[in-house]
Amino acid sequence: MTAKRKMKMNMLYLPAIALMLFFIAYPLGRAIMLSLFNWNGYSSDMAFIGGGNYVKMFADKNFISSMGNTLLYGFGSTAIQQVIGLALALFVNSKFRGRNVVRAVIYMPAMIAGLIMGYIMYFFFQYRNGVMNDLLNIFGVEKIDWLGTASWAILIIILVNSWQFVGVSMILYLAGLQGISNDYIEASTVDGANAKQRFRYVILPLLIPAIASSVTYNLIGGLKLYDIIVSLTDGGPAARSHSLATYIANRYFDGEQAGYAAAIGIFSFVMILIISTIVNNYFRKKEDEIC
Repeated sequence: MTAKRKMKMNMLYLPAIALMLFFIAYPLGRAIMLSLFNWNGYSSDMAFIGGGNYVKMFADKNFISSMGNTLLYGFGSTAIQQVIGLALALFVNSKFRGRNVVRAVIYMPAMIAGLIMGYIMYFFFQYRNGVMNDLLNIFGVEKIDWLGTASWAILIIILVNSWQFVGVSMILYLAGLQGISNDYIEASTVDGANAKQRFRYVILPLLIPAIASSVTYNLIGGLKLYDIIVSLTDGGPAARSHSLATYIANRYFDGEQAGYAAAIGIFSFVMILIISTIVNNYFRKKEDEIC
C-alpha cells in the first residue's frame, strides 16, 4: 500500500473521530472540569474548590447508599439474567411448535422503554389498588407497602430490570448454543457422558464467549440503571433506592449542586470502567484456557 493511499484511507476515520470527540471526549472533559467547582448549575458564580466535591462524596450517606444500591442493581440483575436467560435459551433451542413465538414474547419487554416499563410495573406494586396488594387481599393477607419500604423497593427494581432484559441474555445464549457443533455433543455421548455432564463439561465451556457478552452487557446496564428507578420510586423512600445515576440527577436538579453531581458522574464512570475491565479480562483468560 502506497503512502498516499494509506493517507487517504486514514482520512476516512476523521468523521468518526470528530463525532467521538464531540459527543464523548468534550462532555467528559467538561464534566471533569465542573467537578472541581462549587456551582449551582445556572448562575455565573463558580468557585474553584479542587477535589472538595470528591472528598464530600465519601462523607455523604446518601452517596454511599446509592453506590451500594448501584452494585446491587448491577450484580443482582446480572446474576438473575444469566441463570434465567440460559435456562430460557436451552428451552427455546429445543424443537417444539410455536418456539419462535415464545422467543418473541420473552424478548418483547426489552423493546419497551425503561421509563414506560417502570410506570407499568408501578401500577402492580403501588400500595393502594395495586395488583399485588389486590391479590394478597383475596387470600386475606395484609397489604404490603412494596415501594415505600427500602428493602422491598430495591428488590422490586432488581426483579423488574432482570425481567425486562432477560430476553437479551436469552438471545445471546441462544446464538452461542446454535454455534456449538453437534460433533462435540455426539462425541461426548459416545464417551458415556450423561446430560448433566455434557452441559457442564462440553456446552458450558463453549458458551464462554456468549457468557462474556451477556454478563458485560447486563452488568453495565445494571450499573447505570436510571429510568426504571425514576418511574418506580424516584429514589425513595427517603432517598434509599437511588442508584448513582438517579442520585446525580437528584443533586443537579433538586439539590442545585452541579459540581457535586459532576463529581459523582466521574466516579460512576471510573467505577463502571474498572468493573467492566476486570470482568472482560476474566472472561478473556477463560477463553484463552479453552483455546
